[in-house]
Amino acid sequence: MQKGRMPKRIALLGSTGSIGTQTLDVISRYPDEFLVEVLTAGNNVKLLVQQALKFHPDSVVIGNSEHYHHLREALKSHPVKVYAGEEAIEQVVAGSNVDMVVAAMVGYSGLRPTISAIRAGKKIALANKETLVVAGEIIKKLVKESGAGIIPVDSEHSAIFQCLAGERGNPVEKITLTASGGPFLNYTTEMLRNVKPHEALKHPNWEMGNKVTIDSASLMNKGLEVIEAKWLFDLYPEQIEVIVHPQSVIHSFVHFADGSVKAQLGIPDMRVPILYALSYPDRYASDLPKLDLRKYPELSFIPPDKTRFRNLALAYEALDKGGNMPCIMNAANEIAVHAFLSGKIGFLQMSDVVEYTMEKTEYFASPGLKFLETSNSMARSVASKYINELCKKS
Repeated sequence: MQKGRMPKRIALLGSTGSIGTQTLDVISRYPDEFLVEVLTAGNNVKLLVQQALKFHPDSVVIGNSEHYHHLREALKSHPVKVYAGEEAIEQVVAGSNVDMVVAAMVGYSGLRPTISAIRAGKKIALANKETLVVAGEIIKKLVKESGAGIIPVDSEHSAIFQCLAGERGNPVEKITLTASGGPFLNYTTEMLRNVKPHEALKHPNWEMGNKVTIDSASLMNKGLEVIEAKWLFDLYPEQIEVIVHPQSVIHSFVHFADGSVKAQLGIPDMRVPILYALSYPDRYASDLPKLDLRKYPELSFIPPDKTRFRNLALAYEALDKGGNMPCIMNAANEIAVHAFLSGKIGFLQMSDVVEYTMEKTEYFASPGLKFLETSNSMARSVASKYINELCKKS
């Protein structure tokens, strides 16, 4: 730490999830550089208490108010403020004692807290891709008005961000987002039809939460990243391509107009891009495992199959149509993933649910935030009813 520099004060949204716990692991390695100011969680009050006792934040918030009493009692002898509810999460992240907000909540639930942080002009380490998927145009406008900054945490977007460093004004031809292909890369359509949730949760390279792991297996995660990339890097849909790279050591490419291509490489470990986002614009020395290319004598690249993995095609369709369609798609996917994990529908039926919901939910070309909230609710209702119909037929 440089002499005279204060630790960066961090508000961590979604501290008990996969990205949240890995962020705290990174922070614990740099006690002089980072200070945990706020921790929030949705339901996992037990782990939130453990984290609060270890990192001594100023405030903790549990999204589910039913757990407030448990949280308050567990921390009553400690100097930590305890809050509950979604509005409380929005309020604490905007506090003046927060330097950076790590947006690691999963899904649509992360939208409003992230907006609150942006309006307060905070630096955002963005791991919640749904924020830009659902409300990209609104977010971009708010960032410009508030002076907030967004640093991507997703490994692919972090790779693009790093490749663009020092390239201001130089024309970009396109970007290539890499995808691992998930556990079912070589499965036939018939094999995919019979996939079980426990199989889909076995990702070959990355350690992620359940929802993101299922999205990775269906390639919806890559579809969400395509939409996110459009807003992060001001690109047209045709400038964003996806390629399957099973080894997951090249995290993405930037193709420049002069024919040069930049790539960012590293081991498949989310702590590396998390550290980069936290320390930016600096790079901190790390004791995390380093990439040894001798262990990867062969790197392969395969075009994605949008017929077997229809979610990727549906995401491009949503991006092309714009308006509230990405919001509709995201809402339907969240419902579909939950239904698949619950054993209500099959793996391929997740795409059926998304496609049906995109067709049946009201489209609007220029939605405001309130209309997006309405679209989110409507799409979830349409998707849920369709799933119930599928269950009756099975």
